[in-house]
Parts: sequence; structure tokens; C-alpha cells
Amino acid sequence: MKRPFGFWIVIGFGMLLLVFLLLGQSLAVLDFDLVVAMGLQETIGEIGKVGTAFAKGFALADTIVYVPLLLLGIVGLLKNKKWGYPAMMISLGITVYWPVVHLYAIYIEREAINLDPQKYFTFPVTLTILMIYGLFGMWYLYQNQTDSNEKVN
Repeated sequence: MKRPFGFWIVIGFGMLLLVFLLLGQSLAVLDFDLVVAMGLQETIGEIGKVGTAFAKGFALADTIVYVPLLLLGIVGLLKNKKWGYPAMMISLGITVYWPVVHLYAIYIEREAINLDPQKYFTFPVTLTILMIYGLFGMWYLYQNQTDSNEKVN
């Protein structure tokens, strides 16, 4: 069965996001300092001790909740399984939620969060793209579901 371009946007971007989550979040659970050295997490100098604690908390939560849901969503949609739709919808909701948290935190606490100036440009762009992907994915899946929620196009 040939699938529409929108389906491949949801799947392709989801796969790319999954790779980044595994590298930036799941690896951070095992070795946070390595991920900071790779530039995929912020230094304690940028976000402070509390920020680092929250970054580690997000890393663990992403590893045990977000990553499995996203993986199940991708596999389920590719295999046209009933469980793929809710797993992907939930992961797309998370994809919208966490960028909002981070964007708001960056702008309400500029004195507490001392990011590299370049990050004040790249973060909003990247996080906005993620939010748009999440919103598009939820809209696309909702628009293309069957009456029984058994499959999507």
C-alpha cells in the first residue's frame, strides 16, 4: 500500500527525533558528562545545579516514557497496527509539550539560565520546529484515521 507524503513526514521526522533522543537523553542517563561534552546537554555553568537536576530528570523520563512510546508509534504505524496510533499520538503530544516548557523557562529566567548566545537563537528555532512537527503529526494522524482507529494512511 502506497502511503501519502504526510505519513512519511510523521515517520521520518519521528525516526530522526528518536535518534536524537537516544543520543541526547538516554545516553545522558548513563553518562551525563559525555553528553554535555558532545554538546547535546547544557553545562552546569549555563543552567545551574537545579537546571542540571531537571535535565537529568527529563533524560530519565524521556528514556522510560517518551522513547518507548515514539518507537511503538513508529513501528505500529509502519505495520498498520491499532496500537501504533495512540502511541504515536501520545508521543507527539510530548513533542509539543516539552519545547513549550523549555522555551518558557529560557525566557522567564534569563538571569538564572546563562546559555551561550548562539543557543538563544538555535533553541527557539529548533524547539519551534519540534512543536510544529508534533502539531502537524497529531493533526495528520487525526485527519487520516479510520472510523475504528485501526489504521492510518
